[in-house]
This record gives sequence, C-alpha cells and structure tokens, in this order.
Amino acid sequence: MGSAISGPADEAEGFSVSPSRTCLGDLPESCITSILKFLDPQDICRFACLNRAYRDASSADIVWESKLPPNYHFLVERVLGEDPRCMGKKEIFSRLCRPNCFDGGTKEALLDKTTGSICVAVSSKALKITGIDDRRYWNRIPSEESR
Repeated sequence: MGSAISGPADEAEGFSVSPSRTCLGDLPESCITSILKFLDPQDICRFACLNRAYRDASSADIVWESKLPPNYHFLVERVLGEDPRCMGKKEIFSRLCRPNCFDGGTKEALLDKTTGSICVAVSSKALKITGIDDRRYWNRIPSEESR
C-alpha cells in the first residue's frame, strides 16, 4: 500500500517521477462506454465533463440506445417526423425528453428521463366518444372552471 506514491524523497534516492502517469483518461473508450451505459442519463452527463475520453464515450450510440424505449424508431417517425437512421441516439434521447406535440397539436409525448417510459397526453379535442347518440356529449363547452 502506498508503493505507487512518489514524492521528493524518491527523487532524492535516485528514483525519477514519471511524467506520464496513468489516469482515468487512459482507459479505452470501449471500456468507458461499457460502464456508462449502466448509469443514469444525469450521471452520464456529469462524467462527460471529466475529460475528452469520457466526453467522447458519453456520445456513443451504445450508451444512449440502452436509455431509449424499444419502440423509439416508431416514436421518432411519428412524434418527431424524422428518420431515426439520420440521428444519433443521444440526440434522439434529448429530443424525446422534451414535450413534443403531434397529430395537429392534439397529443403530446415525452420520454421520462429516469424510467425510459413514454408519457402521452391526449387533449379532449382528440378524444372520440362512441356509442352515445346524444349530441350533448359531443360538444365541447368551455367553462371558467376548466383550465
């Protein structure tokens, strides 16, 4: 224990201090990505601030694909209106985490950052009432009590 620590006493005894010391940035990017894909998105972003190796590894598709839902291809096409093959997984994750309106603004979807599940909000205008012929149930009547 402590054998790897060098100091002034080592230099006086003839041992030279190595200018190229091993550090966390020396880890291979594939090793860093293997670790990062098991972390939360917030932690991945924190690690990206450490150094260039972690920043590069934190942008890898394999890291962010594990955070996306299995049907993210469908969501990107339907909600974002883009081709998922033309986007990086980090960008897809980032864009899906923001509220996205679709179907003429009657629906909104966003990805929960912590659970990776999709939350969908459907406005009353997008709902279809079936089985009732009474027109009172079909008309939207705004009131001061509603938001």
